[in-house]
Amino acid sequence: MIFNYAGVFLTQAVTEKAEETAEEIEKKILWFGGIRDKLIEGALAFAFKIVIALLIYFIGKKVIKWILSFTKRCIQRTNVEEGVSKFILSLMRAILYVILFVSIIGQLGMPTTSFVAILGSAGVTIGLALQGSLSNFAGGILILLLKPFRVGDYIIVSGLEGTVLGIDIFYTKLLTGDNRYVVIPNGSLSNSNLINVTNEPVRRLDLLIDVDYSSNIKKVREILQKIAADSEFVLQEEHQSDIYVNSFEASSIQMGYRVWVKTEDYFKAKCAILENVKETFDKENISIPFNQLDVRVQK
Repeated sequence: MIFNYAGVFLTQAVTEKAEETAEEIEKKILWFGGIRDKLIEGALAFAFKIVIALLIYFIGKKVIKWILSFTKRCIQRTNVEEGVSKFILSLMRAILYVILFVSIIGQLGMPTTSFVAILGSAGVTIGLALQGSLSNFAGGILILLLKPFRVGDYIIVSGLEGTVLGIDIFYTKLLTGDNRYVVIPNGSLSNSNLINVTNEPVRRLDLLIDVDYSSNIKKVREILQKIAADSEFVLQEEHQSDIYVNSFEASSIQMGYRVWVKTEDYFKAKCAILENVKETFDKENISIPFNQLDVRVQK
């Protein structure tokens, strides 16, 4: 009898334990099933995001290519320097691809605010570290856009003068008259007073010629007029030469002599006219005063 009760009790205990174990197993199966469903849903959602991101990338590349092509055509119509054109297109390409990259990582669910903040702080840091270079860079852009001078022009700036060999983004290269190669930062060049000697096809040659007080001013004027008329460099038809008394100096009468010549003939015209003036004055007995020192020795 006792064994019968013990068997029944043991059977009930085993049954209850089995039921509890089955319930626990069922709960764990349901829990794992829920995790599996969530993983599947997450994987499907992420796969969908990847597909959308790929679509954004390929469509974005097409749009960027079209924008750059359209911009290039517009720039070519404005006759902008090739250096400026390349720089603008490169800058636009970089900006557009950054925008595309931010859009893609945003589509993938990554935070874009921190990425933008990093870009901003990096830009500020680089800007502070490269202040001088950025000044030269901005000066180069202004020079290429505003075109105060071009390659081949003869310019005078900050005590330097020469022919422009090249205009880069950061520096401008000159070749001086004595064949020296000079590199000028565009930052200082864009902020300095600059003379473009060859900007105009015609230049006025201004000379000051001293003659003795005993000289006949009318005769001097006639001689200078004839020299200008006979010169191969002086432009006669379009421009008028000016000959006048400029001032009375301590030992001479200073005559002003203005003639117009082609820009490329300026230096040759100046040398030829001065040489002709000296030779003609010698023939006509017109003296050019000069400083002299008389030494008297007293015994």
